[in-house]
Amino acid sequence: MNHLKAIIVDDEPLAREGLSLRLKELPEVEVVAECRNGREALAAINDLRPDVVFLDIEMPCMSGLEMCEMFGEDNIPAIVFVTAYKRYAIEAFDLRATDYLVKPVKMSRLKESVARIQEQLAVEQLKADKERLVQIVWEVTGKDTSEIEHLLQKGESIDAGYPDKIAIKDPGNATQLIQCADIEWVEAAGDYMCVHAKGETYILRSTMKELETQLNPKLFQRIHRSSIVNVKHVVEIKSHSNGECFVSLKSGFQLKVSRGYKKKIADFI
Repeated sequence: MNHLKAIIVDDEPLAREGLSLRLKELPEVEVVAECRNGREALAAINDLRPDVVFLDIEMPCMSGLEMCEMFGEDNIPAIVFVTAYKRYAIEAFDLRATDYLVKPVKMSRLKESVARIQEQLAVEQLKADKERLVQIVWEVTGKDTSEIEHLLQKGESIDAGYPDKIAIKDPGNATQLIQCADIEWVEAAGDYMCVHAKGETYILRSTMKELETQLNPKLFQRIHRSSIVNVKHVVEIKSHSNGECFVSLKSGFQLKVSRGYKKKIADFI
């Protein structure tokens, strides 16, 4: 990370000004707010979502330590305590402070603290990127997340292959995993696909071409521009006198094979 948004919190105007001037000498830091007390700081943190807060400890009404105890679980910034007293150090680090600076703050020590914050945030970003990658690979391949993480740790490539499951999000944003072997047939419906499996119909936002790349062609064959069938579920092939061809499924459904896909029938046998 090359840029840090910072908030300074101190009840002493001269202390705020002095720290602000030092931080402005660091091009990687932008001071986005200066606050006089914990109440102002909590509001600024909620509005501005800073990367780091340089926080005094001894302030009227609410100390810096008390303020930290009021943070929620999400979007907690890095905390650097800046105080004239060394005696709070243990308690500060118990609150997971990133650093503890004693006034007057030396420029060399401030640079060291900023570098530490950048390193910490970079590690957190890498972790978030990895979790996002694992989620994407899981949705595309159906591989177990622990297997994906194991492959990433070993530095091995992740072979998508053809997944055993496909992930389908329902309207409530829950994700259902459907076994590919259970899919009987798929039909296009505008910008969506209707996936029929075990007597249920699942709506998948995808194109026919995108879905075909996820399904094993040894099992799934296109029989119409708007339908794909699982050949393992085909129990009968019927040719009518008018030249039309239909396949019957175990579930009792009958699907038409369009003229352009008649050659696919050979793959069913």
